[in-house]
Amino acid sequence: MGLRLYNTMGREMQDFVPITPGFVGFYGCGPTVYNYAHIGNLRAYIFLDTLDRTLTYLGFDKKHVMNITDIGHLTGDADAGEDKMLKTAKERHESVMEVARFYTDAFFKDLDALNIIRPDVVCKATEHVQEMIDLIKRIEANGHTYMAGGNLYYDVTTYDHYGDLAGLNLDELKAGAGKRDVVVIDGNKRNPADFVLWFTKSKFEDQALTWDSPWGRGYPGWHIECSAMSMKYLGEHFDIHTGGIDHVPIHHTNEIAQSEGATGKKWVNYWLHNEFLVIAKDRNSSGGEKMSKSSGNFLRLQSLIDKGYNALDYRLFLLGSHYRKQVYFSWEAMDGAKNGRAALLQRISKLVSTAGKDFAQTLADKKYGRGEAANVEGLSDSAKKYLEDFRAALENDLLTPVALSCVQKVVKDSAMEPKEILDTVSRMDSVLGLALIKNALELVDSAVQVSQSGGHDGDPEAAEIDALVEKRTQAKKSKDFALADQIRDELTARGIIVTDTANGPVWSRK
Repeated sequence: MGLRLYNTMGREMQDFVPITPGFVGFYGCGPTVYNYAHIGNLRAYIFLDTLDRTLTYLGFDKKHVMNITDIGHLTGDADAGEDKMLKTAKERHESVMEVARFYTDAFFKDLDALNIIRPDVVCKATEHVQEMIDLIKRIEANGHTYMAGGNLYYDVTTYDHYGDLAGLNLDELKAGAGKRDVVVIDGNKRNPADFVLWFTKSKFEDQALTWDSPWGRGYPGWHIECSAMSMKYLGEHFDIHTGGIDHVPIHHTNEIAQSEGATGKKWVNYWLHNEFLVIAKDRNSSGGEKMSKSSGNFLRLQSLIDKGYNALDYRLFLLGSHYRKQVYFSWEAMDGAKNGRAALLQRISKLVSTAGKDFAQTLADKKYGRGEAANVEGLSDSAKKYLEDFRAALENDLLTPVALSCVQKVVKDSAMEPKEILDTVSRMDSVLGLALIKNALELVDSAVQVSQSGGHDGDPEAAEIDALVEKRTQAKKSKDFALADQIRDELTARGIIVTDTANGPVWSRK
């Protein structure tokens, strides 16, 4: 079929055709490092990671660029409010750069816990101010700017396609009745949708970081950094730009205007956006509130870990929904993801015990090259079919729920050899990023340690759990698999992992 992606520009599924055959350049909006990333923010980076891994799986060479915003982002996206970095620095009694370093490190710690591959290029705004100034000069030379109140503004009426990405009507915006909540009272603006390219002291006299420029000493607007840095590392025309759906009406709309205003040509071919994570009102409700730092209703990844979840439980939870669909977060949903991952690892650990730890370790350590994991040459017809279905799901706009179901099916296929099942799972997991073989090996090692230590002395529930494990064993022997699965699910819900070894089943706590 070939890769097809939903392009926000045009609101339609499109065949993906890279500018350079076999190579994909893509840019993803990174964090503003003034606070911890919340789990809603992290959805964007799991989506980005899935895209990154999918491109490699499908045989593309790629260059993935992501920015770190450590200057110039106000609390409102449309040039309103305080500077986020400065606000946090004042609260913490630290310098802006100390704040930036602390939260940048915290962000990458979260990415590592979620098994997210680092982008090929991570670029900080503070290290690319000259590139921003140079780009603003080009925009100015093309007649898109004006000075007012000491700040340099982009005049959106000078760009014919302003608002195309978001479906905005410029006449409505000029009248103050736009479809987005960006109309901000700023007496310096000719039009409500105009935005600042360069701020000077006329607006923020206590700004911590400032630079000399042709327009006075000041600092760049938020939007210009992404245009300048993406062009530096990907060129003036590249394949894919991603971000959260909230970036469509303001940030990405403004990025397009300034970028194409500078170059006079198309900037990005495909725009991909992930939907929000919302906090469900209750377990039976599809309604909820978007998670945000400004409202204070946000959870960090560490909050989940402190409650006993693994970061990969959260990754699995998100992969269970398509990136363009809103996800409703609840603790019940997290319990489901936790138990589902535990059950999957239990099945895989049994396969590891049968196939051999050395074989499994080789798979766990394997780093697949471009297109290698998807190469089905030499595999059985069953493995080929599972991998073909998996590939079809990825090529259908990264349909991860279907891709996950392919893993679930293959691990239950009793007609396949354990080694080939593990090999197939390993190939699929090169995209899903759940570290399935690695974690299953850890379960096997844990079970062996329990067996060698002589049991669960001191565990107050040991006798009860032993009885359930034995009941499950007898149910399997009598081919009452429904009862065996019921007992397994009960044990999993209690945080108990049962591993079937050559010496019989052993259990351990997660």
